Amino acid sequence: MTASLAGPVGDEIAGAAPILELTGVHVVHKARGGGMLSHDRVYALTGADLVIAPGETVGVVGESGCGKSTMAKVMVGLQRPTAGSVRFGGEDVWRMSGARRRRTIGGHVGMIFQDPSTALNRRMPIRQVLRDPLDVHRRGSAAQRDDRVAELMNLVGLPRSVADVLPSQLSGGQRQRVAIARALALGPSLVVADEPTSALDVSVRAQILNLLLELKATLSLALVFVSHDIQTVKRMSDRVVTMYLGRIVESAPASLLPLGARHPYTRALFSATPSLIDPTEPIPLIGPVPSAVHPPSGCPFRTRCWRADERCASEMPPMSTDPGAGTHEFRCYYPVPAGTEDAELIADARRRG
Repeated sequence: MTASLAGPVGDEIAGAAPILELTGVHVVHKARGGGMLSHDRVYALTGADLVIAPGETVGVVGESGCGKSTMAKVMVGLQRPTAGSVRFGGEDVWRMSGARRRRTIGGHVGMIFQDPSTALNRRMPIRQVLRDPLDVHRRGSAAQRDDRVAELMNLVGLPRSVADVLPSQLSGGQRQRVAIARALALGPSLVVADEPTSALDVSVRAQILNLLLELKATLSLALVFVSHDIQTVKRMSDRVVTMYLGRIVESAPASLLPLGARHPYTRALFSATPSLIDPTEPIPLIGPVPSAVHPPSGCPFRTRCWRADERCASEMPPMSTDPGAGTHEFRCYYPVPAGTEDAELIADARRRG
């Protein structure tokens, strides 16, 4: 990376561990379509606590609407929390002035969006798309910015011949490589990737995933990888965070999954993932996903959980730590014993359901 264009990383960021901390973060929106007098609220994110360490890859999984993308937007400063704090390099992001927040987050956190065809300015040639962050943050001279653009294209495997074409003239995989290069333009220490392969053809997904792994190792990046594809997340991550109805319900080392997962929902997610090598029947869940406008009392998963009882309905389970793995946390009164096979859980769910 061109040294003169790297971000002016202060001591409070360069020497900080962790890089990013979410503490008790809530995001509540007014419900759409409720009318002027409606008091309905969507609880998009509830009490999120998450710490990202330097160089760590954290995967975030869950069904659609569980709050994954909302949490990603909170991390990169695109969504202001309704309550709670977001700390980057030890400082509360939302207590900074607007200008300083833009310099801090814009200069040190990159984001890769889900669909590169809508994330890139279709009227800008690729050269300008990649140069734009450098211009906005006034990094280096004109010549240095041009050199950095060439360096970024080489970094993500784009030929120089595409520098003057428009995004619409590229394939989906090439557009996502441009989006990745743009996220890296300012030399961030953290990159948040929100479903970065879901809009791509199956044939190019593996290429993009391998590129992300290579860049993470080469640039010593911390990476937050958001996806509904739990098997891909397990492959990519050091730690996997499971979300359900706006809450983090489990955080486990990827090496322990799936049989080491303790929350029933995490086990159900893994069992529902198709596998050609070891096909398995999914663990049956007993009902639809509840509304984020009117979430259940107590544990949010208890309306679909075969292990739930009255206690789960009356009290939110605290976050517990697995004695065998200090970094493994889960929010459940009746966790699945580690190592339990799917067949046992399927039989138990059918018996209780």
